[in-house]
Amino acid sequence: MSGLSDVGVAVIGTGFIGTVHIWALRRLGLRITGVLGSSPNRGVERAGSLGVPRAYASLDDLLADPAVKAVHVTSPNHAHFAQVKAILAAGKHVICEKPLAMTSAESAEMVERARASGLVAAVCYNTRFYPLNQQAHGMVAAGELGDIRLISGHYHQDWLAKATDWNWRLETEEGGTLRSVADIGTHWLDLTGFISGLKPTAVLAELATFIDERQRPLGRLETFTRSGGQASEARRIETDDAGMILLRFANGARGAFTTSQVSHGRKNAMSWEISGASGSAAWHSEHPDHLWLGHRDAPNQILQRDAGLMNGAGGSAASLPGGHVEGFADTFFAFFRAVYADVLAGGRSAGASYASFEDGHFEMLFCDAVIKSAREGRWIEVGEAA
Repeated sequence: MSGLSDVGVAVIGTGFIGTVHIWALRRLGLRITGVLGSSPNRGVERAGSLGVPRAYASLDDLLADPAVKAVHVTSPNHAHFAQVKAILAAGKHVICEKPLAMTSAESAEMVERARASGLVAAVCYNTRFYPLNQQAHGMVAAGELGDIRLISGHYHQDWLAKATDWNWRLETEEGGTLRSVADIGTHWLDLTGFISGLKPTAVLAELATFIDERQRPLGRLETFTRSGGQASEARRIETDDAGMILLRFANGARGAFTTSQVSHGRKNAMSWEISGASGSAAWHSEHPDHLWLGHRDAPNQILQRDAGLMNGAGGSAASLPGGHVEGFADTFFAFFRAVYADVLAGGRSAGASYASFEDGHFEMLFCDAVIKSAREGRWIEVGEAA
């Protein structure tokens, strides 16, 4: 895309997901001006290993750089609110990792500030940009499944399945009250809402913490890596290892999904199935190039990702020929391609399919409802607990 090389982009956060952002930005041809690490020394170290020209000393230092037109926020959850407010106030576009904030009051303020700014403000729900999820979105919009009746699925991982596994997300001060639901469950919620066009109006939730005491390493530990036997200290855990959630939708549809970060053998297993009055569709993130299509009166089908066989929404999201698998990192490329088309145009386009701050705020309201439902053991309307 012409003009992208003129857009300077800074990235806050230099861990796993910040690195994925940098890979995708480079692939698009955007100019990475620098990174802001969790400390000046960390920033310098990671800038060198990532081949980035500059490590900013502080957020003020980053925002004072006139070359920066957009900022990617991949820092821990507790930092998002203050950082995003400062970025918008500085007149720079922002792409923020999820969850958008620590509370729905914070995310509501972020929505208003983003609207007032007129800038592009996106939330990193990247799984929308697997091409076959875009395909399914187009199918539902065209009425191919009929009126939606049931939405089900799960998002299961195993990287926190042992008491010796550790990450900052485990502690409420940095990650928030919810963990499995907020960290990965909101991905499932956003994706199925994008595909179906439906957002839940009420929830019934149960949360479980199976490992209530863990060993926190005394040294630094990257996301998805293991402690390796380093010295540690015992820490009490209050965040959820797993969640079980029932859903109600305004059109009468029902839903159910589970989240888990303690399911052995499930590395990054997100699945959804959507059943309508005319047909069904299902997809699994560990087999992302295949979409299952279910029929009552005809043989079921498997659609392999191939732009020539897909609808306009799905085909336009694909970058590689059929049979050349597109995976997790490719979703960020497709996502950022859509975002930066709008950055070049000066604002969010009417048909944009990436998640907005409004979407991110809804997920915060959903999390509020999950917490209240789990505590009180009853159905909670989304928005009731705000």
